[in-house]
Amino acid sequence: MSVSQLAKPKASTKRELPAKQQEELLRTLQARFEKNTARHKAVAWTDVKARLEGRPEKLWSLSEMERTGGEPDVVRHDRSTGEFVFQDCAPESPAGRRSLCYDRQALDARKENKPKNNAMDVAAAIGIEILTEAEYRDFQKLGAFDAKTSSWVRTPPEIRRLGGALYCDRRYEQVFTYHNGADSYYAARGFRGSLSV
Repeated sequence: MSVSQLAKPKASTKRELPAKQQEELLRTLQARFEKNTARHKAVAWTDVKARLEGRPEKLWSLSEMERTGGEPDVVRHDRSTGEFVFQDCAPESPAGRRSLCYDRQALDARKENKPKNNAMDVAAAIGIEILTEAEYRDFQKLGAFDAKTSSWVRTPPEIRRLGGALYCDRRYEQVFTYHNGADSYYAARGFRGSLSV
């Protein structure tokens, strides 16, 4: 499935993985979880797995995050709701979600050299939320991410209304926030998503 197809799932599309794919995905997630324990101290994989097994649509979203290069992993446990928060933990912005402008309005406004899709629609199709600037900065405390790429972040309405959109990256051991026209797109810019399970 291409990035352009992702934003337009067919009405009949069932967001559920076959049993074999579920098992493969759970094995992949468990291996990543156990390899990166610093991201989720005091969280047990058995608890995460139990929560995932009863939520097939969330497993489907995690599968899409994985398929598009996100390498999702648990980064937080909300004890008040019991939810586990997965985010894209690939070292660089997910390769299968790059060369996208910011949103549908920006895509529609672009007259020529349009990208295949936009970040907000792709995130919605996958069933995830694009990180806010604050979430992105908090995420960067887990390691050094986007040292060669950049990622769109959810842009405040007052900036978007004026035609802009925000993105972040990490350079010189610092996290930076920048702005671009929302209709811009680059081969080295994607977006990172978040999914609560």
